[in-house]
Amino acid sequence: MSGANSPEILAAYDAVRSDKDETNWLLISYASAVGDALKLTATGSGGLGELAAKLDPAQAQYGYVRVEYANDTESKRVKFALVIWIGEQTKVMRKARVGFESGNVKKVLAHHSIQVDARDVGDLEEKEVVARLRKAGGADYNGGRG
Repeated sequence: MSGANSPEILAAYDAVRSDKDETNWLLISYASAVGDALKLTATGSGGLGELAAKLDPAQAQYGYVRVEYANDTESKRVKFALVIWIGEQTKVMRKARVGFESGNVKKVLAHHSIQVDARDVGDLEEKEVVARLRKAGGADYNGGRG
């Protein structure tokens, strides 16, 4: 595999999924300009906005984020999103390989409600991601009001 199942990445994944850990996102990058070796680049507790700020416009990267949102006035939901980032300045050959190589990442970061294919930080606006998560989650007790 590409290193997507490294102990560091697996530990970060478990932390994001845990209700007892403040970590709510992780970021995986390619270890070098060529090849498919992956490494854990960063983790954080600042949510989707913080993850988006860490994305490199010259790289292809993979993010995994825990998103909490109010389901109605009485409850909250927790969902997970996989972010496949291909920055605008990413080299052509890397862009071409992401479709294939992302399969290894999806095997490791397997539990997610949606996949967000992002090319621009604007593709990761929390309001839009939450709307997609609501649709993927089935029941919407908030009457579609986001």
